[in-house]
Amino acid sequence: MSSSGSYRLVTTLTDAGRYPAAVLVGLYHQRWEHESAYYALRHTIMNGRVLRSGDPAGVEQEMCALLTLYQALRTMMVEAAESLPGTDPDRCCFTVALQTARDQVVQAAAVITDPADAGRVGLIGHRILARLLPPRRQRVSTRKVKSPMSRYSTRHDDGRPDTSRTITGLDISVLEHREPHPQLPAISRDDRNTSHADRRRHRILGLLEKDPTRLWRPRDIASHFGDITMETMYRQLSRWAETGLIHKLGPGLYAATAWSSTPFA
Repeated sequence: MSSSGSYRLVTTLTDAGRYPAAVLVGLYHQRWEHESAYYALRHTIMNGRVLRSGDPAGVEQEMCALLTLYQALRTMMVEAAESLPGTDPDRCCFTVALQTARDQVVQAAAVITDPADAGRVGLIGHRILARLLPPRRQRVSTRKVKSPMSRYSTRHDDGRPDTSRTITGLDISVLEHREPHPQLPAISRDDRNTSHADRRRHRILGLLEKDPTRLWRPRDIASHFGDITMETMYRQLSRWAETGLIHKLGPGLYAATAWSSTPFA
């Protein structure tokens, strides 16, 4: 089974030298990493328990303590990964870091098999490096509610796979920033006394026919010619769609139909 699709990533990081497109696309596949933080706080650290405080000040104090512990452990995990060049911090196990830190507090003693490692990254880092996880796969599947008791509706069948698939190819297209539309005139040009070839209807139908598969918006058409207001553009496109000269495929979306280039009466 195979699956393919296109995604458009909008970013303000336009310096391709500092932020290559391939790197940004790779980061996009890690967009769900923040959920790991919620899981670590709620299940790994709290083990499903709720906060004990019964007043706002106590809840705030507990939350600060939880976040401080979480950040401290994550910092140690990153330092441990950086001690082995090329190691992705994603491979560090948060559960190992938490259990080792808990043992140090509860037992006040631990066994270190390699003093050199302990001196470089500490006991927590030493145990993290000894139990690295396999490289994490990129997420390519849609999110899906698995719990039958969840209050959220299940994911609709949109054609994408329910389970992860191996990425066999990746094509990147960089879309340049488009300039804003030019200012439109306050009054539309009167073309009733012009030749048939210069009339607005003929020119617009010719524009749509050049790219019959494109969905045109009134703003794009009006900006292309620059001699018509948006009000007139909407009114004329709507009238031509009613008479069958063009297709209206959705709100503000128009496409060409088969038409003759002979002069209109």
